[in-house]
Amino acid sequence: MDAAWGGALLMSEKYRDYLDGIELVDSVTLDFHKQFFQTISCGAFLLKEARHYELMRYQAAYLNSEFDEEAGVPNLVSKSLQTTRRFDALKLWMSLEALGQKKYAEIIDHGVTMAQQVAAYVTEQPLLELVMPPQLASVLFRFRPELNLDDAAIALLNQRIGDALLESGRANVGVTEHNGVTCLKLTLLNPIVTLEDVKVLLSLVERTAHELLAK
Repeated sequence: MDAAWGGALLMSEKYRDYLDGIELVDSVTLDFHKQFFQTISCGAFLLKEARHYELMRYQAAYLNSEFDEEAGVPNLVSKSLQTTRRFDALKLWMSLEALGQKKYAEIIDHGVTMAQQVAAYVTEQPLLELVMPPQLASVLFRFRPELNLDDAAIALLNQRIGDALLESGRANVGVTEHNGVTCLKLTLLNPIVTLEDVKVLLSLVERTAHELLAK
């Protein structure tokens, strides 16, 4: 199961039910550099059955010392594709100790709730269109002008909006595609961002669109 992003909801009392059934899967991946705010290399691959590690085990005399294994020395090489790596688990442990589940839950809940509020605001704007209801902390939307433009022209316009904002240094709004629709993407991770902050950004999106259409 790919829980790279959504796995953090296990910390949440409010949205934990989104992951109902996760206990049935054989394996889970988690990216702690997302909603846990860790370094980019901090992630986890979890298996229900330890014996399944044998499927990814690579045997080499200089890596897998049988003497170490017989002596009971922990050997993590057989449980990692990276072999040598940084002690990222320590950073995660320290963060969990410092913040605790309750604080992490507040941060995670804030992102999901903010996405719902932003989506509701987008639907009220005549020139913005919500592409799909948010499921986690991301909002997919697009600028849809009143001009009679075909789908290809609208897709190109939204791509240019994202590019123009990035090039100007004013904002970094993602550009993606959902069911063939080119759209803009907001990922609401910042635990102190407010709806008013996002309204300013959306106003900038609209202003940039009008500037591009005027050229």
